[in-house]
Amino acid sequence: MTTPTLKQSRGPEFTRILGLGAARGDLSVPNDDLVGPINSSDEWIQQRTGIVTRTRASADVSAVDLAAEAGTEAIAAAGISAEQVDLVLIATISNVQQSPSMAAVVADRVGANPAAAYDLNAACAGYAYAIAQADALIRSGAAHYALVIGAEKLSDIVDPTDRSISFLLGDGAGAAVVGPSDFPGISPTVWGSDGSKADAVGMSGTLTEFRDGTAAWPTLRQEGQTVFRWAVWEMAKVAKQALEEAGVEASDLAAFIPHQANMRIVDEFAKQLKLPETVVIARDIETTGNTSAASIPLATHRLLQGHPELSGGLALQIGFGAGLVFGAQVVVLP
Repeated sequence: MTTPTLKQSRGPEFTRILGLGAARGDLSVPNDDLVGPINSSDEWIQQRTGIVTRTRASADVSAVDLAAEAGTEAIAAAGISAEQVDLVLIATISNVQQSPSMAAVVADRVGANPAAAYDLNAACAGYAYAIAQADALIRSGAAHYALVIGAEKLSDIVDPTDRSISFLLGDGAGAAVVGPSDFPGISPTVWGSDGSKADAVGMSGTLTEFRDGTAAWPTLRQEGQTVFRWAVWEMAKVAKQALEEAGVEASDLAAFIPHQANMRIVDEFAKQLKLPETVVIARDIETTGNTSAASIPLATHRLLQGHPELSGGLALQIGFGAGLVFGAQVVVLP
């Protein structure tokens, strides 16, 4: 008996980001609105984090709403129809509904039914992870156009009395359409995790503990100094490795777009990487706050609004967060 030869999918050689979209929370929340419960001050928050204000969403605005708005803009910016999107990936840690996935709902809202759709949880590295997956799946032939979204409503999972992280967090969604390209537009991704230090940043409890009355509603918390040291020293190494994997030098970059965790971390990154003055550095955290998986695409969107001349240039993006998960790659800006 002759065994038939199976067909395997094969896609284009290269991919790139074709368009971006963004949706920030509708409320601007200055430091003074948050300092009471943590016995702090506007001056202390600005000195420690660089944040002046952050965007948060009203009670009737969900992460799904933000994701759909950002996704619709990204599709339009990419110059394709929603029907051409056959893969929707949403990176999030704040979906308060375990099932169905946020991605499936958003795929329907933006007009991409019946696209393959799933959520992924890699915390603040989620967008970089999702870009890596979209690139691989398109080049394998499993998808043609992917809508990648980082979407968070972190105000749903924050304890306003937690001095370690409450004042950092904002709400928003950033989206990108990834599709076929005639030239390399997304470098190999350097990614990984260190679960042995998972307690450094994560949730304060589990849903089952909350159900059983043994814990309060789970909220984000962190060991600030542990996370700061890890981010500054270990992630600088990852960023350098990403440049090597991409085959470029820091001087080749047009922009550096790290996860917007803390302005001090962003500035220290720039020093560690010895970035030349010609490289524009994203500092969206000042007015948006830390939006976890949404921070890189939101920062990229704002950077291109203020610096349209960066379009077509190279940007190093790196995400890192809970579970000490990290991901970095170099992309061509749309």
